Amino acid sequence: MLDLTRLRVLVAVAREGSVTAAADALHYAQPSVSHHLARLEAEVGLPLTQRAGRGVRLTEAGELLARRAEEILGQVEAAETELSAHAGLRTGRVRLAAFPSALATLVPTAAARFAAAHPDVELALTEAEPPAALTALRTGAVDVAVVFAHGPLEERGVTVEPLLTEPLYLVTPADDAPAGDVPAGGALAGDARVGDAEFGPRPAGRVPTLRAGTDRLTRAAPASGRAAPASGLAAFAGARWIAGCERCREHLVGSCERAGFTPAIAFETDDYVAVQALVAAGLGVSTLPGLALAANRHPGVRADPLPGDGRTVAVATYGRSPAPLPVQAFRTALREAAAEFTRW
Repeated sequence: MLDLTRLRVLVAVAREGSVTAAADALHYAQPSVSHHLARLEAEVGLPLTQRAGRGVRLTEAGELLARRAEEILGQVEAAETELSAHAGLRTGRVRLAAFPSALATLVPTAAARFAAAHPDVELALTEAEPPAALTALRTGAVDVAVVFAHGPLEERGVTVEPLLTEPLYLVTPADDAPAGDVPAGGALAGDARVGDAEFGPRPAGRVPTLRAGTDRLTRAAPASGRAAPASGLAAFAGARWIAGCERCREHLVGSCERAGFTPAIAFETDDYVAVQALVAAGLGVSTLPGLALAANRHPGVRADPLPGDGRTVAVATYGRSPAPLPVQAFRTALREAAAEFTRW
């Protein structure tokens, strides 16, 4: 059976890159770290490290075992936490990782409700995009993750429960649309003010283009003189685009290609506040999910829903149900917050 102390030493060496640094991180003597590594190699019958300059690097077998060791150690810590809270919700903790717009919308409502019902349970929140949140979940760094996916969300060893379907919006400069009739964080699609009523009509017969010799998004009349489509990605084929995280960027590029063009991405930022500021300044166009617009709304942009396009927001926990009681209670609070969310 693999020894947990030796696994902990291997993980430290993988993180620190040398035996000396691993010894410092673990507060062990350097010979002790070397001894544990040697015993672990003897147990598995394979070399786990090799010299690399003044440090060491893991062999392929070492990297495989180190990844598994992180999961094992995380689950041991989770088991210890569960046992400490076996009497119910009088003790324990819940550590949550969530992407920024969920932290700004759904999570505060759920956290407040949970804290009021279970004041003795410690609650910790951290910001993380889905890939990092799921890694933290598998290694035991967090207990719950709020994630999103543009398609099916399936992760090995992870229980996923959909919370809501989040619509996507084409975000363009407001131009001469009235700016002031929409409060920050106001309603989106489905509200009486959505579309032209909310953001002001697009001037008839004008379609967004990018004029030669300028970096700013402008509008020009089509040669036919007929009214151009009011919305849709294809109407902005000549514009500069603003892209976000890797998953969002991949989805944006795919959607544009299905609309018949490849977007010219001029700016990259995960900050949905910055995206809207860039759009309002006329420097490009973008797409944003509903939670991002509900969390923060720039008065200088308009948002048009993209029919049939959206992403799933879900809550994820490691392992099969039932989860520890504090985790179950927080998932319930998230479900209730999502069910009550009506800002689109």
